[in-house]
Amino acid sequence: MAPGHPEKPERVVATAAHLARTLHGLEWRRPEPAIEADLLRAHTPRHLARLHEDEPFDGDTPYYEGIAGHAALAAGAAIAAMEVARSGRPAFSLMRPPGHHATADRAQGFCYLSNLAVAALRARDTGVARVAIWDFDAHHGNGTEAIVRGREGISFASVHQFPGYPGTGTISDGNCLNYPVLPDTPPQRHMEMLRQSWDSLLSFRPDLVLVSAGFDAYEHDPITTLCLRRDDFITLGGWLHDADLPTAAILEGGYSKDLPVLVAGFLEGWLHG
Repeated sequence: MAPGHPEKPERVVATAAHLARTLHGLEWRRPEPAIEADLLRAHTPRHLARLHEDEPFDGDTPYYEGIAGHAALAAGAAIAAMEVARSGRPAFSLMRPPGHHATADRAQGFCYLSNLAVAALRARDTGVARVAIWDFDAHHGNGTEAIVRGREGISFASVHQFPGYPGTGTISDGNCLNYPVLPDTPPQRHMEMLRQSWDSLLSFRPDLVLVSAGFDAYEHDPITTLCLRRDDFITLGGWLHDADLPTAAILEGGYSKDLPVLVAGFLEGWLHG
């Protein structure tokens, strides 16, 4: 991204370095790009072609040479994490760009491909009966929701700031559940909403859980006005641990300099409870 853009490489570079120093016993893998057949479950052929055209997608989502390949790697990492989860091990994709705002035919909001939707649809098409998608990013996962809405065997829940970008996510409909949170909501109330959303997904009795793990609901994030603390992200990870379900998570937002510590806390809670 351009200098000053919050979605920058340092997010992943600094986080990877911190995890390598502080969390021992992790297995690191390099992803392969998602193949076109997997991408076409979630996106139109025109959208995939558009990713190669040298024009900005919106004011937040510029074109860069090679962006289609970078986005395919992020989607491939989501698929790889999903497959590891199906084998019985927790998996976290520390990749960018994020994906939960990308719709079937539009890149937007820093997102080019809907990484988690791509992984969820592949899981469904390869034998997973019930897939739950939990999005705790500060922004509504409008792209994921639009792609999975009405899809049999998928339940989606998003907890997000409203009012806030992208201005959606106020209504629950069918298999898509939304939990809007007002700016400056006290962390205790925000955590109650997150627990409610999590319990709703557990009641779906999923065979696989996929998590859009955004860390921009943090109290010091520069682009949102929510109030979660580091310990709250540890708690979210602890809920995954206690559920003991096949689970994969991918990085979405999180633009504070504290992102490495937040991700580490989430993983500590998830791995150790």
